[in-house]
Amino acid sequence: MNQVDLLANELKKLFNGASWIDVNIIETLSPLSAEQAAAKPFESVNSIWEIVNHLVSWRKGVLKRVQGVHFPSPENNFFEPVADTSSQAWKETLQQLNNSQQAWSKALEGMNATHLGLKWVPGNQTNYELISGILQHDAYHLGQIVLLKKFV
Repeated sequence: MNQVDLLANELKKLFNGASWIDVNIIETLSPLSAEQAAAKPFESVNSIWEIVNHLVSWRKGVLKRVQGVHFPSPENNFFEPVADTSSQAWKETLQQLNNSQQAWSKALEGMNATHLGLKWVPGNQTNYELISGILQHDAYHLGQIVLLKKFV
Protein backbone atom coordinates (compact mmCIF):
# COMPACT_ATOMS: atom_id res chain seq x y z
CA MET A 1 0.00 0.00 0.00
CA ASN A 2 1.45 3.41 -0.94
CA GLN A 3 1.46 6.51 1.28
CA VAL A 4 -1.63 8.04 -0.32
CA ASP A 5 -3.59 4.83 0.18
CA LEU A 6 -2.43 4.62 3.79
CA LEU A 7 -3.58 8.17 4.49
CA ALA A 8 -6.90 7.59 2.73
CA ASN A 9 -7.43 4.41 4.74
CA GLU A 10 -6.72 6.18 8.04
CA LEU A 11 -9.09 9.01 7.15
CA LYS A 12 -11.79 6.47 6.27
CA LYS A 13 -11.34 4.47 9.48
CA LEU A 14 -11.38 7.55 11.69
CA PHE A 15 -14.53 8.78 9.97
CA ASN A 16 -16.56 5.57 9.89
CA GLY A 17 -14.51 2.47 10.44
CA ALA A 18 -12.44 0.50 12.91
CA SER A 19 -9.93 3.14 13.94
CA TRP A 20 -7.03 2.44 16.25
CA ILE A 21 -8.55 4.68 18.91
CA ASP A 22 -11.64 2.46 19.07
CA VAL A 23 -14.14 5.20 18.17
CA ASN A 24 -15.02 6.93 14.95
CA ILE A 25 -16.72 10.17 14.07
CA ILE A 26 -19.97 8.82 12.61
CA GLU A 27 -20.71 6.26 15.32
CA THR A 28 -20.03 8.93 17.95
CA LEU A 29 -22.25 11.59 16.38
CA SER A 30 -25.11 9.54 14.87
CA PRO A 31 -27.02 8.85 18.08
CA LEU A 32 -27.01 12.50 19.17
CA SER A 33 -30.11 14.64 18.92
CA ALA A 34 -29.94 18.28 17.92
CA GLU A 35 -30.59 19.21 21.54
CA GLN A 36 -27.67 17.10 22.74
CA ALA A 37 -25.36 18.42 20.02
CA ALA A 38 -26.21 22.03 20.90
CA ALA A 39 -25.92 21.56 24.68
CA LYS A 40 -23.17 23.31 26.59
CA PRO A 41 -22.65 21.31 29.78
CA PHE A 42 -19.88 23.70 30.79
CA GLU A 43 -19.94 27.43 30.18
CA SER A 44 -16.35 27.66 28.97
CA VAL A 45 -16.48 24.90 26.34
CA ASN A 46 -17.83 24.63 22.83
CA SER A 47 -20.86 22.50 22.13
CA ILE A 48 -20.48 19.30 20.15
CA TRP A 49 -22.25 21.05 17.28
CA GLU A 50 -19.80 23.96 17.34
CA ILE A 51 -16.93 21.46 17.26
CA VAL A 52 -18.49 19.62 14.31
CA ASN A 53 -18.89 22.90 12.41
CA HIS A 54 -15.24 23.65 13.21
CA LEU A 55 -14.23 20.22 11.86
CA VAL A 56 -16.20 20.69 8.66
CA SER A 57 -14.72 24.14 8.04
CA TRP A 58 -11.14 23.01 8.62
CA ARG A 59 -11.62 19.88 6.54
CA LYS A 60 -12.78 22.08 3.64
CA GLY A 61 -10.03 24.63 4.22
CA VAL A 62 -7.16 22.17 4.44
CA LEU A 63 -8.44 20.36 1.36
CA LYS A 64 -8.30 23.67 -0.50
CA ARG A 65 -4.70 24.11 0.66
CA VAL A 66 -3.80 20.61 -0.54
CA GLN A 67 -5.38 21.51 -3.89
CA GLY A 68 -3.15 24.57 -4.13
CA VAL A 69 -5.69 27.24 -3.15
CA HIS A 70 -4.64 29.91 -0.67
CA PHE A 71 -6.87 29.50 2.37
CA PRO A 72 -6.18 31.82 5.32
CA SER A 73 -6.96 30.88 8.90
CA PRO A 74 -9.84 32.97 10.25
CA GLU A 75 -9.52 34.89 13.50
CA ASN A 76 -12.29 32.88 15.15
CA ASN A 77 -10.69 29.56 14.12
CA PHE A 78 -14.12 28.52 12.81
CA PHE A 79 -15.70 28.47 16.25
CA GLU A 80 -19.05 30.20 15.98
CA PRO A 81 -22.34 29.92 17.86
CA VAL A 82 -24.96 27.72 16.21
CA ALA A 83 -27.90 29.90 15.19
CA ASP A 84 -30.38 27.21 14.14
CA THR A 85 -30.50 24.29 16.56
CA SER A 86 -33.39 22.45 14.93
CA SER A 87 -33.29 18.75 14.14
CA GLN A 88 -33.22 19.56 10.44
CA ALA A 89 -30.22 21.86 10.89
CA TRP A 90 -28.37 19.09 12.80
CA LYS A 91 -29.09 16.64 9.96
CA GLU A 92 -27.73 19.22 7.50
CA THR A 93 -24.59 19.68 9.60
CA LEU A 94 -24.00 15.91 9.61
CA GLN A 95 -24.54 15.88 5.85
CA GLN A 96 -21.94 18.64 5.44
CA LEU A 97 -19.54 16.52 7.48
CA ASN A 98 -20.27 13.54 5.25
CA ASN A 99 -19.80 15.72 2.15
CA SER A 100 -16.40 16.81 3.45
CA GLN A 101 -15.42 13.15 3.83
CA GLN A 102 -16.53 12.38 0.29
CA ALA A 103 -14.52 15.36 -1.01
CA TRP A 104 -11.42 14.16 0.82
CA SER A 105 -11.86 10.60 -0.46
CA LYS A 106 -12.21 11.82 -4.02
CA ALA A 107 -9.19 14.13 -3.72
CA LEU A 108 -7.01 11.37 -2.29
CA GLU A 109 -8.01 8.99 -5.09
CA GLY A 110 -6.43 11.39 -7.56
CA MET A 111 -3.15 11.87 -5.68
CA ASN A 112 0.19 10.20 -5.96
CA ALA A 113 3.35 10.20 -3.84
CA THR A 114 4.79 13.14 -5.75
CA HIS A 115 1.76 15.24 -4.87
CA LEU A 116 2.29 14.45 -1.17
CA GLY A 117 5.71 16.12 -1.26
CA LEU A 118 4.52 19.38 -2.80
CA LYS A 119 4.48 22.55 -0.73
CA TRP A 120 1.56 24.75 -1.75
CA VAL A 121 1.06 27.08 1.17
CA PRO A 122 3.03 29.46 3.34
CA GLY A 123 4.38 27.71 6.38
CA ASN A 124 6.59 25.27 4.50
CA GLN A 125 4.24 22.31 5.03
CA THR A 126 3.95 19.52 2.50
CA ASN A 127 0.65 18.06 1.43
CA TYR A 128 1.57 14.98 3.44
CA GLU A 129 1.90 17.12 6.57
CA LEU A 130 -1.40 18.87 5.87
CA ILE A 131 -3.23 15.58 5.38
CA SER A 132 -1.63 14.10 8.50
CA GLY A 133 -2.62 17.28 10.30
CA ILE A 134 -6.28 16.95 9.38
CA LEU A 135 -6.23 13.37 10.68
CA GLN A 136 -4.71 14.56 13.95
CA HIS A 137 -7.19 17.44 14.12
CA ASP A 138 -10.16 15.11 13.61
CA ALA A 139 -8.87 12.69 16.27
CA TYR A 140 -8.21 15.50 18.76
CA HIS A 141 -11.70 16.93 18.42
CA LEU A 142 -13.28 13.47 18.35
CA GLY A 143 -11.79 12.99 21.82
CA GLN A 144 -13.42 16.22 22.96
CA ILE A 145 -16.75 15.13 21.50
CA VAL A 146 -16.57 11.74 23.22
CA LEU A 147 -16.00 13.47 26.57
CA LEU A 148 -18.73 16.06 26.03
CA LYS A 149 -21.15 13.35 24.98
CA LYS A 150 -20.89 11.86 28.48
CA PHE A 151 -22.29 15.09 29.94
CA VAL A 152 -25.19 15.62 27.53
